[in-house]
Amino acid sequence: MSLSIRGKKLTALITPALIVLILDQISKYLVRTNSDLHRLDLIEGWLAFNFTKNPGMALGMDWLSTPAISVIAILATIGIFTYIYITLDRANFAYLICMGLILGGALGNIADRLFMGIVYGYGGVLHGHVVDFIHFNLTIGDWAVFPYIFNVADIAISTSIIILLLFHKVIMPVEVEEEPESEGELSESGAEAEEQLKPESSEESIELTDPGVTPDEESKPGL
Repeated sequence: MSLSIRGKKLTALITPALIVLILDQISKYLVRTNSDLHRLDLIEGWLAFNFTKNPGMALGMDWLSTPAISVIAILATIGIFTYIYITLDRANFAYLICMGLILGGALGNIADRLFMGIVYGYGGVLHGHVVDFIHFNLTIGDWAVFPYIFNVADIAISTSIIILLLFHKVIMPVEVEEEPESEGELSESGAEAEEQLKPESSEESIELTDPGVTPDEESKPGL
């Protein structure tokens, strides 16, 4: 594959990742440093800012310690990038854009895990809590439709996963299988093999006889 095509594919992967990472970190910084945004109704009864710090995984799951979750997140991101790089030649641009959004979201949350503990003074590297603030606070009776609080990185990851699931037959890289040889190619190769196995030509067999004696002379009785 030419370098120009490879460069375009890397651009399709890196550009959305950088956009998500920058938007995620800027939005988190604005919310956590502005107390007016900590609790703010954007659309009353539907959408609000609700600043919180999540020490666990997505959807508030906290089955493991924060450092362990941070290490798992970092290793998973490295694994995803490695797989993308290996399959880059077979990947299309839609797939790379989706994976770029996932990588950008993963890096945004990893940045929180690496540095938020130091920024707020409650821990070191890997002890950081992920900043969440977007909250769909719609309720039906006493039932919260979506009780979880999330961020821009989570939106990018979730959107990409949904797109990949819905259009995986079109977007996912396809294994390129070698086409079997056609019947014509097989017959030609067989003919070549037979040609190589043929006995020496008649001219070479004649050379084995006495060049000074003709067949007629051989048939004459001796005098």
